[in-house]
Amino acid sequence: MPKPKALIAWSTGKDAAMALQVARESGDLEIVGLLTTVTKTFDRVSMHGVRRGLLEAQARAAKLPLTVVEIPSPCTNEDYAERMGQAMHAARDAGVEQVVFGDLFLEDIRRYREAQLATVGMSAAFPLWGRDTRALARELIASGYRAVVTCVDPKVLEPSFAGRSYDAALLQDLPVDVDPCGENGELHSFVWYAPYFDAPIEILVGETVLREGFAFADVLHISGATRATRPRR
Repeated sequence: MPKPKALIAWSTGKDAAMALQVARESGDLEIVGLLTTVTKTFDRVSMHGVRRGLLEAQARAAKLPLTVVEIPSPCTNEDYAERMGQAMHAARDAGVEQVVFGDLFLEDIRRYREAQLATVGMSAAFPLWGRDTRALARELIASGYRAVVTCVDPKVLEPSFAGRSYDAALLQDLPVDVDPCGENGELHSFVWYAPYFDAPIEILVGETVLREGFAFADVLHISGATRATRPRR
């Protein structure tokens, strides 16, 4: 019997990247692509602030097709639902039955995703759900994932964390009330290497700016034969 086809809700960050690996290893789904929202005004991945070119580099490295849903800025709940609904109808018509998410424990977010997908006859999968986030963060790093923090909420975390490598040193420096996976929106990341990438993505971390209440580190893609530059710490 054929496996259900599924898209990965791809934020460019570590949790989505790990969800892809776990979903693949389960053998229950046929992963057919990545699904990402991009804020059209800035041409960057929504909330993470990652440039579209880096998103496309990830899709190439993971060897998966990419579906981009463009949303306006500002984006109302109605705008988001309309554009995502159009994308999900198209995916369903193409035979996709599920969307895989990297969510960990926020029940209201899970219920929202399940309800929205149900309106188009699709379902959601949460392969990381309920995992201890401290253990998961350590596992990500030990498994070879390499990421850089692209966005932090200055209300709970110093802006200086933006641009840092997501590594053991960062975990040690996080305040005790900050979730190490950033599940409450404390931080977002960009994965420049995952164990299933065909090669690391070459990056350089640029300046950090404060915009719309968040601190964003601008991550740049180094193309061509330039040697990979590790993110600053």
